[in-house]
Amino acid sequence: MLPASPGALDSVDPALDDRIARVLAFFRAYDQRLGPPGPDPSADSHALSEARVIGDLAHRDDATVAGLARRLGLDPAQVGRIVRRLAELGDVARSPDPEDGRRRLLSLTGQGRHEFRTRQAATRRRVAALLEELPPTRQERLAASLDRAREVLVDEPDSEWALRGPLPGELGWIVQAHARIYTDEYGFDGRFEGLVAQIVADYSARNDVAFERCWIAEHLGRPVGSVMAVRHTDDIAQLRCLIVDSAARGLGIGRRLVAECIDFARSVGYARMMLWTVDILPSARRIYEAAGFELTSETPDRLWGRDLVSQHWEREL
Repeated sequence: MLPASPGALDSVDPALDDRIARVLAFFRAYDQRLGPPGPDPSADSHALSEARVIGDLAHRDDATVAGLARRLGLDPAQVGRIVRRLAELGDVARSPDPEDGRRRLLSLTGQGRHEFRTRQAATRRRVAALLEELPPTRQERLAASLDRAREVLVDEPDSEWALRGPLPGELGWIVQAHARIYTDEYGFDGRFEGLVAQIVADYSARNDVAFERCWIAEHLGRPVGSVMAVRHTDDIAQLRCLIVDSAARGLGIGRRLVAECIDFARSVGYARMMLWTVDILPSARRIYEAAGFELTSETPDRLWGRDLVSQHWEREL
């Protein structure tokens, strides 16, 4: 699972040896509890490498063979063969790159997205079975620890913030933060706090963890942001309660929160994602546009003591 490294194997650094042993111990525990990552490749006609290509394409709007090879650590010629096979099977579409006619951009077809969702559902069932053996507090400890591990592995630019699930009391923080920020910065009245409180209460009461999720952004040990992905219909997820405290803006937290919502909604099988907002939030609008959302309708409205314009945004997943 880990690449062999003569330098690491011959290490005379006791601290490095200890870290190697701890990483290997984690992988042993992972294999014992969950087995190899992803669904069993023998369960259908796709090999594991083909499943990895499908999984990568499911999380980006376009890609190239060279980019796939780099991200997956595979030989470009091998990736080219995999892509041709998947195109023949009807899972992958290839189109000319408008900026370079020599390249082909790759994307999943509807059949390919169905294949990805089927695989993702199988993986989720296995992970759910593991988590259900643990009490909720240990589930959250595990998820938060893996969040931090992922950040280290991908070398994110600001290691002082991370995303995780809400700890006890932090759903209340979401309500308090919205009320404080929107009162101070936009002059909303107390009815806005009531709206957010109802949204949070509904989310907590449903407790639909398979299809709904909440994230807290933590910076320097305290919550500074939040977002929710909730069920709007069986096919459409809704992004709600996006907020970042003024002290933590400019770190990319808002973009990451929205990206987490999109990835989660796509992974559990939603076909679209929508959100409702108002027109006086230019920073949020830039984040939504960068994430692929398109404005679908606007309506003048009187809300929370202000004359505003209600906006609906949507994007395909």
